[in-house]
Amino acid sequence: MSAPTAPNPGDTPAVALGPTALVLGIIAAPGFCPGLMFAVMPWSWLAGGLAVTFGLAGIRYARLGVGRMWPAVTGTALGFLGLSGVFVLMVAYSA
Repeated sequence: MSAPTAPNPGDTPAVALGPTALVLGIIAAPGFCPGLMFAVMPWSWLAGGLAVTFGLAGIRYARLGVGRMWPAVTGTALGFLGLSGVFVLMVAYSA
């Protein structure tokens, strides 16, 4: 008798979207702090956008039962926080 070949929901690449968004969100979040904003601006801009993108995809897959919800939501929130720091800086110095 052979072993079952049905894929396990934990075997898909979608499982990595939430933790990836969390790590990128942690990298992006210091961009919101005024003292660190200029030092981490390039990383905050790139990591924040990727964290929001991967986090939203991770939330979608977590709602389908693949992966966990909390790292996707946390990564999305931290990525948005990092992106908002960059946008606040651009608006403040454009006036």
